[in-house]
Amino acid sequence: MDCETEDTFLYANITNISEFGIFVRTEDPLEVGTRLTLKFAPPGEETVVLTGQVQWVNPLRMLSDNPNPGMGIRFLELTQDMRARLIEMVHTIAYIRNASN
Repeated sequence: MDCETEDTFLYANITNISEFGIFVRTEDPLEVGTRLTLKFAPPGEETVVLTGQVQWVNPLRMLSDNPNPGMGIRFLELTQDMRARLIEMVHTIAYIRNASN
């Protein structure tokens, strides 16, 4: 997934997605309140482009155990069609994960 702001470009790993938002695993999270453009391409699908805002940050802690540094991003300005597409993608991802276990 790509995350872009006016000043920053970040390639990051998605570790959790829902119809409301996404958790992006990164050791260099953006500040809470930052608006950004999210681009990701589910396997076999067209690229999805969404607007989001950083809601919370789990910072990297160098001297302690922190297995999930990153940031929680809330999707903004979703249309009904895009929300339905996200729900379908979430269900597909969950099905694929369950089938591989």
